[in-house]
Amino acid sequence: MVGEKIRPRRITQLSLVFDHRVCDGGTAAGFLRFVADAIERPTAVLADL
Repeated sequence: MVGEKIRPRRITQLSLVFDHRVCDGGTAAGFLRFVADAIERPTAVLADL
């Protein structure tokens, strides 16, 4: 919803499978957030590297 109007937009779902014995869930979530940011704003993510 944008303001008072419902506006269609393109969205996608991301999922990640990882081994809890090797990786903490917080680390995995941070990586997934990085991937989502890279897809949404690739130039901003590249500037941070």
